[in-house]
Amino acid sequence: MDEAKRMEEGLNTPQNDYHKGELKQELEKTNGDGDSIEHERDTRTTQGGESVQQLVEQEQPVVKQKTRRVATLDAFRGLTIVLMVLVDDAGGAYPRIDHSPWNGCTLADFVMPFFLFIVGVAIALALKRIPKVKDAVKKIILRTLKLIFWGILLQGGYSHAPDDLSYGVDMRFIRWCGILQRIALVYCVVALIETYTTKLRPSTLRPGHLSIFTAYRWQWFGGFVAFVIYMVTTFSLYVPDWSFMDYNGDEPKRYTVQCGMRGHLGPACNAVGYVDRQVWGVNHLYSDPVWRRLKACTFSCPAEGPLRKNAPFWCRAPFEPEGLLSSISAILSGTIGIHYGHVLIHFKGHSERLKQWLSMGFMLLILGIILHFTDAIPINKQLYSFSYVCFTAGAAGIVFSLFYLLIDVWGLRTPFLFLEWIGMNAMLVFVMAAQGIFAAFVNGWYYKDPDNSLVYWIQNHVFINVWHSERLGTLLYVIFAEITFWGVVAGIFHKLGIYWKL
Repeated sequence: MDEAKRMEEGLNTPQNDYHKGELKQELEKTNGDGDSIEHERDTRTTQGGESVQQLVEQEQPVVKQKTRRVATLDAFRGLTIVLMVLVDDAGGAYPRIDHSPWNGCTLADFVMPFFLFIVGVAIALALKRIPKVKDAVKKIILRTLKLIFWGILLQGGYSHAPDDLSYGVDMRFIRWCGILQRIALVYCVVALIETYTTKLRPSTLRPGHLSIFTAYRWQWFGGFVAFVIYMVTTFSLYVPDWSFMDYNGDEPKRYTVQCGMRGHLGPACNAVGYVDRQVWGVNHLYSDPVWRRLKACTFSCPAEGPLRKNAPFWCRAPFEPEGLLSSISAILSGTIGIHYGHVLIHFKGHSERLKQWLSMGFMLLILGIILHFTDAIPINKQLYSFSYVCFTAGAAGIVFSLFYLLIDVWGLRTPFLFLEWIGMNAMLVFVMAAQGIFAAFVNGWYYKDPDNSLVYWIQNHVFINVWHSERLGTLLYVIFAEITFWGVVAGIFHKLGIYWKL
C-alpha cells in the first residue's frame, strides 16, 4: 500500500557517482515515491592516505547512472492487494480460502502479515537517509494520522459499501480498529525506531553472519519489547466473566460469558479480547467475527450459517481481529520486514541477498509449524499469536525472495506487470475494490430497484448464469471484473503518472 512507499524525505538525497572496476556498485530505484535501494560506495583508504574514491575521481569524469526499479516491492504489494480482493469477495463462495474460524491458517490469513512485511521493507529503503530527523518524524506522524482517518472512515461503520447505499454510523457502535489502523500503528512504531536510530547505523557491516542483526539491534530490541508485552499479557492477565448485548434479535438481549482464568487461547476468554473490551468497549468491536463459523457455533462450518440453538453465548459476541494487543504483536511482522530491507541495502550480490532472505524465511516458517503442531502456541490470526507471526513472516520472506529471483534477477518482469501496477497504486485499489467504494458508486445508478444495477447485471448475466454456478460465477467475476479490471486501471494511471499518495 502507499503507506509502505518511500517517504518524501528520502527522495532528495544526492546520488553517488557511479564508477566502474573495483568500485562498481548496483543502483536500483523504483517509482517516484521510492522503494529504492542505493548501495554506498566503498571509501577504503590507501596506504598513502588518499581514499580509493579520490583516486578514481582524478582518473575519470563523473558519469550519472540511470537508476533501476526494484520491481519486486511493487509486485509483492500488488499480490497482497489481489489476495485481499480475492478472499474478501470470493471467500463467501469458497470458505476454505476465507479466514480460519480460529486456529489454523488459510489464504486470507496471509494478507495482513504480508501487508506489514512489505511496509517494513519499504521503511528501510525510505529512511535510508534522513536529512532532518524532526521533519521525518512529522511526516511519519502525519501519515499515521491519515491512515487512521481512512481506516475509521472505511471500516468504522460509516461506509456500508458496496451493497448498502446508505451511509453513516451510530457513534455508540463505531468500530475504532481495522486494517489501516493496524498498519498505521506498526508503521509508526517501526518508522520512528528507524528514524531515531539513524546516527547509530553503520555504513558498512562488520564481518560475521550476525553482523546484519547487531548493526540494527535497536530495531530488534523494539520487536522484542513488543513480543514480551504480548506474551506476558496473553498468558498472565486474568480474564473475568464478561457480558454483552446482542442486538440482532427483535429486542436486545444480554448474555454473560463465564471465564475467570488466565492464559486461555480459546475464543471466549483470551486476553486479546479482554484488553479490547476494556480499552474500546464491547460495543466498538467487530460485530461479525469469523469464529461464528466454528463447529461449536454453526452446523454450516466452515461456511457461514445460522447459529445452533445450543451454541455458546460467545458465538453471538463481538470480537476485534485488529485489536490493540494483537496489533502490538503485529509489530514483529513489520520488524522482520525491515530486516529484509536492511539486507537489500547492505548486501550487493543477488546470491547474498537470497541466502539471507531464504534462510531466515525457512527458519521462521519451520518455527511457526513446530509451535503449532506441538500445541505450544497455535497459529491464530485472530490472536496474532507468535507462531502465526513466524509462519506468515517466513512465508512472506520466501515469496518475496521468489519474486526477487524471477523479476529482478532473471528479468521475468512482463508476467508480473499487472501486480506492479496495482502495487504502485495500492491505496486506490484497496479503497475502490477491496472496500467496494467503486461498486457502491455504480450500484447507486439503478433502474426501479437497487438490485437492478450494472454490477448485479454483470454478476448474474455475464458470469453466474453463463456458467450455471454461483460459486464459479462469483470466482470468475472477482478475477475478471475486479482484479483484472483494476489491474488495467492501475496500469493506465501508472502511464499517466497518477498515484494515490498518503
